[in-house]
Order: sequence, then C-alpha cells, then structure tokens
Amino acid sequence: MKFIVSSSYLLKQLQVLGSVINSNNTLPILDNFLFELDNDALTVSSSDLETIMSATLSIDSTSKGSVAVPAKLLLEILKTFPEQPLTFTVEENNTVEISSNSGKYALAYAAGEEFPKSVNLEDPSITLVPADVLATAVSKTIFAAGNDDLRPVMSGVFFQFSPEGLTFVATDAHKLVKYARTDVKASQVADFIMPKKPLNILKSILGSSDAEVKIEYNDSNATFSFDNYILMCRLIDGKYPNYEAVIPKENPNKLMIDRSLFLSSVKRVAIFSNKTTHQIRLKIAGAELNVSAEDIDYSNKAEERLTCDYQGDDLQIGFNSRFLTEMLTNLQSDMIMLEMSLPNRAGILTPVDGLEEGETVTMLVMPVMLNS
Repeated sequence: MKFIVSSSYLLKQLQVLGSVINSNNTLPILDNFLFELDNDALTVSSSDLETIMSATLSIDSTSKGSVAVPAKLLLEILKTFPEQPLTFTVEENNTVEISSNSGKYALAYAAGEEFPKSVNLEDPSITLVPADVLATAVSKTIFAAGNDDLRPVMSGVFFQFSPEGLTFVATDAHKLVKYARTDVKASQVADFIMPKKPLNILKSILGSSDAEVKIEYNDSNATFSFDNYILMCRLIDGKYPNYEAVIPKENPNKLMIDRSLFLSSVKRVAIFSNKTTHQIRLKIAGAELNVSAEDIDYSNKAEERLTCDYQGDDLQIGFNSRFLTEMLTNLQSDMIMLEMSLPNRAGILTPVDGLEEGETVTMLVMPVMLNS
C-alpha cells in the first residue's frame, strides 16, 4: 500500500479531523486516524465513538488497503514540513514510512479493521441546508446551550424541520435563543437534539464553505455531508422542553437602543457588580435608561445614563450581566429591541435590523430578583 500526497493539503484535512479526537480515550485505537486507500481516493477518518468524521482526499496511488496511524505524531510531523509531495509506504514490519524531500520517518501503525465502523442509517430523512445558513444557525444558538450533565437534553441544540421552515433552539433555563429561517424548508416534519461537540466542529469548517449540506437523520443518529467531508454523530436522547411556553407573548414595555452603546455600558457597569450574582439593574423612565450595579460587600458601585426609545410604563428590572453581554455580543444588528412585561418575567431581545429575508432571531433572558 503506497500513495503520494501534498503535505499542506493533508495537514489541512487532518487538522479538521483531529478536532474529533479526545485527549484521553478509553480505547487506544481512537488515538489514530484511519487511512482507507482505494486507488486515487484516500478516506481519512477519526472517531470518539459518539462522533465519526471522515474526509475523502484525491491522491496519487494505484493500491488499496487500510491502516490506523497515530494522530498526534502524524500532525506534529506534518506541521514542520514546507509544501512538498510526501510518499507514504506501508512496510512489512508494521510501520508506515513517510518519505519527504529531506528524509524518511517511520510510524508504527495498527490494523485498520480495529477502528470503529460508522453506522449505516436505516431509511433516513433528508434535508438540504446551505452551509452558510447552518453555520449561522449554529453560531447564533450554541452559546445558549447548557452544560448540566443532569439535564442532557438542554446540553445540545434542538433542530426543528418542517415544510414551513427550519428552527434551531438552545437553552440552559436562564437564557434561550431561537433562530428561525422561513427561506429554507424541509420536506417533512422532524426534530432532533444535536450535541455541542459535532456542532462546534461543523461551525469551524462550514464558515468557509459555499456548499449545500446534506443532513440525513433518524431517531438515533445524524449525518452531515458537504464538500469532501462526512460527519456522523449520535443524537441526544430525550424530549426537548416546550420552549414556546416560556416565551412571554404580551410584552407592552418596548425599549429600542443602539446595540454597541448598550453592550459597552453593560460591560463597564458589570465590573462593579457582585461577583457571584453578576446582577445589573435597568431602570427605564421616559427616554432614559439607567444602567447600574452595586457590590455591597466591597462598596463598589457604578451607574450610567443612556438615551433610548421607550414605550411603556416606568420599570426596574434586574439581569445577569454575563447573559446580557453574551446575547448582545452574538447579535450583529445596529439597533436592538428589548421587550418586557414585569420585573419577574423574562425579557426578549431581538435585532431591529441586519437580518436577511426570512431570518428571525429571538433571545430570551430570565430576570434576577433585585435587592431593593
């Protein structure tokens, strides 16, 4: 088994696949890349048992075979090469020899048969989504997903597909983000919960792709195919909470304000807030928004006045500054709308401008009780 491949092309592909591999694996075989050669097509795979990702590379070869090569060692050596062709040869003594312009390097390999096989999806549903839409949907929602092992369904992003459009939701019970598109549709109604790790991998590579992503899914697994990549992962099992029920429908108090102005004010004032509650107070009356925070233990306090466009009753409401900062940072619009009803009901953040046709973003943040 022998093939020739460009060093930088191979490195670029392996760095993407390397993000699947865990730093401490229970099975030693998972520390390897699986190389499967079929004449001029080389398929490289990596796995952590939950997620399997593979890339197909076009190379120069006339042989067939499969070997598992140590991932860390291979990535380290590839990073040091300038752009050049490398020849990989599988030798009799259980090593793979790499020949470069300047030298030879031998790595011990394991048998390719030991590597976990990817599951074949039985009769999957299929939806096509443009790569940029999926990348935006993931980056807009993933920061709001929870980290609580006791509530695994909340630790992923909820995908909801229907002939009306696509909806992506993430929540950790303190904040919630719903990203919807009506310009991309699915043929049938379906929903599933995607874990964070494969989504972060997708997010990092979809940004530079203009392909269509083919999503195939059944009750337990989902596969994402685009360009020369295939990513397959196990879905989170369980029923997603009814998120529509927590989004307040009647919000008579509407505050419109410049996003970057509000964000920098929240960031500054938050420095003076209590380090455990991160609580800031919004006091709105007329066209004035008063943002304040106080840490009674250390006698630190800060207060800023901003002008805003406000319709509604005078209101005082408390929020966790970290959640507010995350949400405002994640929006790209110039102006945002904060809709509220009562000091103990969730506030709803939406962008006023900067959205594409058929795109909506709704962010919900739970208030904190103000100590008067």
